[in-house]
Amino acid sequence: MSLLVVAATKAEAAHVPAGMDVLITGIGKVRATIALTRAFERGSHTSVVNIGTAGALHDHHAGLYLPSAVVEHDISSAELTAIGYPMTDRWEITGGDGTVLATGDTFVTDAAHRSVLAARADLVDMEGAALAHVCDAYNIPLTLVKVVSDQADDTAMDWPNVVDAAARELARWLRSNV
Repeated sequence: MSLLVVAATKAEAAHVPAGMDVLITGIGKVRATIALTRAFERGSHTSVVNIGTAGALHDHHAGLYLPSAVVEHDISSAELTAIGYPMTDRWEITGGDGTVLATGDTFVTDAAHRSVLAARADLVDMEGAALAHVCDAYNIPLTLVKVVSDQADDTAMDWPNVVDAAARELARWLRSNV
C-alpha cells in the first residue's frame, strides 16, 4: 500500500517521520486540488492522510481530530442545484471520530462568520474538502487528521507561533497510526 501524507504547508509537515511520502500542496482549495491530482496522475498511491491545523468553531474543541465528514462551506451548492447544476458539497470520511470539518478559501477570524459555520461543522480549514473531492474522484481512501491551532477568531493570526507544536502532535499520530 502506497500512502501519501498531504499537508498544505511545510510547517505542518515539519516533523513527519522520515521515509514517508509527503506532498505539500500550498494553501487553499485550488492549490490542494491541483497538487493532489498531479500526484495521483504520476504516482501509484492507494491512500491519503491529510495532516494539518484547523480552527475550532466551538469553544470546547481542542486537540487532535479525525473528521468523519467534510463540507465545502463557500460554494452555493443549494442555489446551483436549484437552477439545474447539481453540486456536491459534503463528503463522508470512513473511520472518523464524528466531527465535521468545513473547508473554504476564507481564513476565518470573524465572530459572525464563525457562528454561521458552527451551525454546520466543528472545525474549519482551507484544503480538506478539495482533497476529499479529488480522492473521491480517484476512488482513493482519505483520512483527515487535524489539530486545533486557534478558535477561528483573531487568535488565528497567531498560527505561525503554534504550528510547530501542532506539527509535532500530527507526527506523533502518524508514528502511532500509520
